[in-house]
Amino acid sequence: MSTDTGVDLVAFSPKDGDARTIQVKTNHRAKPGGGSGKAALDWWLREDSPAELVAFVDLSSEHVWLMTHSEVSEVAQQHSGGRFHLYMYTDPTVKPRKKDRLSHQWEFERFLLENHVHNTFKI
Repeated sequence: MSTDTGVDLVAFSPKDGDARTIQVKTNHRAKPGGGSGKAALDWWLREDSPAELVAFVDLSSEHVWLMTHSEVSEVAQQHSGGRFHLYMYTDPTVKPRKKDRLSHQWEFERFLLENHVHNTFKI
């Protein structure tokens, strides 16, 4: 399987013997939302991505958030044109318009690699 199919990595779990496919999405750094708004990290993901897991990476802070495809579907703030749009405000004082969804970077803490990998790989 090549990266043009939507899978960048295959990870093996020594505990259960399963291999899991991962798509990696990166950001160099937070940027203004909509070009002039508050700083946010954001990623787009095809809804039909074949990967079981998605790793969202912020290269500037070296943070990695790991989610199953179904978790991305649940927490992505936008679903448009066959794609999910996930964003995280980096400024904790930003007041999002919609309060019924995760919006701030700290709200995604449970998905940080070091917090989520144990559940995902059963280790």
